[in-house]
Amino acid sequence: MINIIVVLPKIEDARGIRSVLMKNGIPVLAVCSTGAQALNHLRDLSDGIVICGYKMTDMIYMELRDCLPQGFDMLLLASRAVLNDCLDNDIMCLAMPLKVHDLVNTVDLMCQTITRRRRKAKAKLKGRRPEEEALIRQAKEVLIARNNMTEQEAYRYIQKCSMDSSTNMVETAQMVLTMMRN
Repeated sequence: MINIIVVLPKIEDARGIRSVLMKNGIPVLAVCSTGAQALNHLRDLSDGIVICGYKMTDMIYMELRDCLPQGFDMLLLASRAVLNDCLDNDIMCLAMPLKVHDLVNTVDLMCQTITRRRRKAKAKLKGRRPEEEALIRQAKEVLIARNNMTEQEAYRYIQKCSMDSSTNMVETAQMVLTMMRN
């Protein structure tokens, strides 16, 4: 789930935005009328979206943006005149008055971007340990020696067997070594 916080000076407007998003299957974590309240909500969160207006009761959108933790994106809802000033700020913008499908599509796109970022970060963390790399290297060497494969062919063979048997490459390399030693 993507953490979404709506911050508008009039709490009724923030609740209206939440209602529109919720009706379209996009959950909203919180609605606020001040930037401080929003920052308090996202204090323990790693990423998400802050949907806000140009000016809250305690700060403007740029002050809020400067306080957002890394991993949070901002969607600014404002008049066209205000939006012309913030084109180069890494902020997604929608002109008021809003069209429901524009809001929903924009938030959905932002959610997909955050999901992709999460997957990339997770994939970076999933590195193999050195002993696992050594096992795969040994299996490749055996395949190269016994089957006259190139290194790339041996790797692809282990990879394909891994996919076909629904096991990870380390387990497949272990199976290759076990079968070739017998």
